Amino acid sequence: MKSGKKFRPSKRVSLIFPVIFLLLVLGYTGTATYLNGVNHEFLNLTVLFVFSILIVGALWSWILRRQVAGFMNALDEMVDRAIHGREQLTHFDETSLSSLEHKLLRYIEISKANEQHLEAEKKTIKELISDISHQTKTPLSNILLYSQLLAETRDLGGDTRLLLDQIEAQSDKLEWLITSLIKLSRLETGMITLQSEVKPVLATLTTAVSHIYTRAENKEIGIQIECDPRTAARHDHKWTSEALFNLLENAVKYTNPGGSIRVVAESNEMFTRIDISDTGIGIAKDELEHIFKRFYRGQGAREYEGIGIGLYLTRKIISTQGGFITAASEPGQGTKLSIFLPQL
Repeated sequence: MKSGKKFRPSKRVSLIFPVIFLLLVLGYTGTATYLNGVNHEFLNLTVLFVFSILIVGALWSWILRRQVAGFMNALDEMVDRAIHGREQLTHFDETSLSSLEHKLLRYIEISKANEQHLEAEKKTIKELISDISHQTKTPLSNILLYSQLLAETRDLGGDTRLLLDQIEAQSDKLEWLITSLIKLSRLETGMITLQSEVKPVLATLTTAVSHIYTRAENKEIGIQIECDPRTAARHDHKWTSEALFNLLENAVKYTNPGGSIRVVAESNEMFTRIDISDTGIGIAKDELEHIFKRFYRGQGAREYEGIGIGLYLTRKIISTQGGFITAASEPGQGTKLSIFLPQL
């Protein structure tokens, strides 16, 4: 904490008052000489007065600097002792320095208590998330298993089979929602630490596209990747590919059959930009600022399956790595989502 440097007022400030004083004295002496003529005794007394004032001023300035430097050094030592929990520098006297020290100690104590409280809450949340994750997996897995077993029964009526299909679809949706919320909670509480390092982004893009390729193919949607193999960025391969998958999944979902998706990666001095453009339904301008909010779904997306957490999770993943995401769209003309990942 201690820097070893003494407090020194600005040289410019220190010179202002002597200069003003000299100008006033010279102005006064010149005016008196002009009005009364040259008087050597008056000039000698004036010079003696000026030197006396300068000496007294210099002495006063030196004493003031010593006092200020001593106060600053004491304050520096006081802060250092308070931060490291060492013995107090002052002991409940009436000085302003003592009052400041005790207020600082009180502030540090409150800050440490709040930090401990937050850490305890964070630990409780971690345990709760782990419990939720563990307790929900088994029932959901059983529901899906029983639905599949019932669906394999031969003598089921059409209505029964339709209901089973709905149960299975809703169970898959619930499983995805719980998984996404658990991932998001772990990211927000610091349970998951992203391992970011500078590496080419092509492999990350390929991984994301491979997970969505079958769905795109079923809708006859073409996916085009434009990325130089040398294009790199600081990112976590696993989590960034998941963020890209969320964007690609939305692009496939909201693009009509026969449409196209274009993925372009480019680098500049600070960021690597990844654009995902589609020919889908687009987004209204007044909704663009809301699409990254948790559980938000635009008017045009209401008729499609979804929960409204994918883009929020994507932004969280990207911002955790020091990047950001933007969106540009026009209704009926597709959407372009741009991810910016840091170079260093």
